[in-house]
Amino acid sequence: MLNRVVLVGRLTRDPEMRYTPNGVAVANFTLAVNRPFSNQQGEREADFINCVVWRKQAENVANYLKKGSLAGVDGRVQTRSYDNNEGRRVFVTEIVAESVQFLEPRNSQNQNRNDSYGGAPSGNENHQGGNQSGSKSSGFSNDPFANDGGSVDISDDDLPF
Repeated sequence: MLNRVVLVGRLTRDPEMRYTPNGVAVANFTLAVNRPFSNQQGEREADFINCVVWRKQAENVANYLKKGSLAGVDGRVQTRSYDNNEGRRVFVTEIVAESVQFLEPRNSQNQNRNDSYGGAPSGNENHQGGNQSGSKSSGFSNDPFANDGGSVDISDDDLPF
């Protein structure tokens, strides 16, 4: 059996961070993921996918991602149900993220760091470039997202939500 999901999208709002009664961190966020085709009016539509992430990854997501941030999620689909206040059964389908990748550099605050793409830890130590052997044979610099120290200019009109 296989239950694996890989998504790339932008957060529709800031992550919501909570702690369980046992002190385990959990963050919820929604990714807007563009569909690969246009509708009959020529517009691109997006799916809004609920994600949940646990423990240190949850703290990192809450600290380093915000509305509009580009993120990659690797995880699994999970469904659950509960009875709401009116006694009706509510079904929830969400992605339980095992890894969240930050796909844009942070603002120019951490531009002096050359060892990571955005200066933000993801909790997955192998996220930084994929090739950890130090080989430069791929032809890429240490920071392929470096941009002359300027900030990334994204207006709300550019976001699908």
